[in-house]
Amino acid sequence: MSAQTLPVIDLVHPLPGFPDDRRFALVDLDGSGQLCSLTSLDHDDLRFLVAPPNTFFPDYTPEIDDATIADLDISSVEDVMVLVVLNPGETLLTSTANLKAPVVLNTANRRACQVIVDDADLSVSAPLSA
Repeated sequence: MSAQTLPVIDLVHPLPGFPDDRRFALVDLDGSGQLCSLTSLDHDDLRFLVAPPNTFFPDYTPEIDDATIADLDISSVEDVMVLVVLNPGETLLTSTANLKAPVVLNTANRRACQVIVDDADLSVSAPLSA
């Protein structure tokens, strides 16, 4: 499924450091769904730059644990959207992605959470490459 603007996403667990922000909108920033923001509906000035990983990391397939599947009430893999949080640099080439802690979204019920993937090979600051 491609990224698209969804009305409201409820985080079942707040993002680390942002305990009061649980409602976000996924906003398509470039019209293609390749660059999006998770924009807080609780605080006007809080947003995270995110992207579906397939454009930059085609082999990225994080394993989602059973607790997350239960927390998000996921019943079909077709309803799962994975987003990586980007750290923008001066240019796209100097920007990085956090592959260790993707945001997993159940598009059927719009529940999401950030998960820590138990894989020592994944980086929290992987350079973007397309």
